[in-house]
Amino acid sequence: MPEPGPARTLVEAYVYLDLAGGSRGAETDEVADGWLVRLGDVEVLVPRESEAWAREQGLTFGAGLSELIDPGQWVLVATTYARRALEGALFFAADPSDAGTFDEVASGWRFAADAVEEALKFFPDGAAELDPGDFWTEAGRSLRESEPERLTRDRLESDLASYRGHLEDFRRLHGR
Repeated sequence: MPEPGPARTLVEAYVYLDLAGGSRGAETDEVADGWLVRLGDVEVLVPRESEAWAREQGLTFGAGLSELIDPGQWVLVATTYARRALEGALFFAADPSDAGTFDEVASGWRFAADAVEEALKFFPDGAAELDPGDFWTEAGRSLRESEPERLTRDRLESDLASYRGHLEDFRRLHGR
């Protein structure tokens, strides 16, 4: 993809900035048709309509395909969220009275699952693998070249079930 398009949600805009090096210091300004998220020379538009629709539907990253983040990057994002959730769960086990840590762990598992769902959106109906052209970023292409087995439909569906299962187990075990 030559020119990045708009973000579908504010969350997606911030994830995009994080992938580009970090979102710390980013500013969000309301504009006529939505929000403009800025960091240095990078600007990402989030249309009001797509943000509203995503909130209404309970979609973390938005409806449709991302124009900013390719499927390989979504898998890396999912892995990062899952790793954070797992580490947070260990801290929570040491102090289960911390509601903030509980929320962070639950959000981590949910975001990991949501990121895998984003990667799965790129698969055409019935396809087991993605086309090389679906990977337009260096990180996405690199993952595809080094670990292609992580980018199959079967593997992603397994990861999705695992992350959802971890979230269910965490909530069930800790009664919230």
